[in-house]
Amino acid sequence: MKRTNQLLLSAVIAVVALAVVPLAVAATAQRTATTTVSVKAGEMYFKLSTRTLAKPGKVTFVVKNAGHIVHDFKIAGKTTPLLQPGKTVKLVVTFRKKGRYPYECTVPGHAAAGMKGTFTVR
Repeated sequence: MKRTNQLLLSAVIAVVALAVVPLAVAATAQRTATTTVSVKAGEMYFKLSTRTLAKPGKVTFVVKNAGHIVHDFKIAGKTTPLLQPGKTVKLVVTFRKKGRYPYECTVPGHAAAGMKGTFTVR
């Protein structure tokens, strides 16, 4: 009888563990979800696939220089390297709170000529 109780207890523990593990994995996946934003940089403009994020989290900006001169992309204290025409780079930024985050090209004169904007985290 004692052996049967031990087996029954082991079976119950196994069932509970199988039920809990997928929930923990799903919660972790939700916390680490990344939003991808495409950024097209050209002569004196940026075109973002979206300028808003529904809630704080991680964003991968995929920045492509579609222009004919070098550009970069700066947001939330992070900056891509200078991008030669036709080149693409990824910039990962974690937004920890809601707010308005300015972005710009740091090449002298480019932001003043229009290569700037605001990314909003709701």
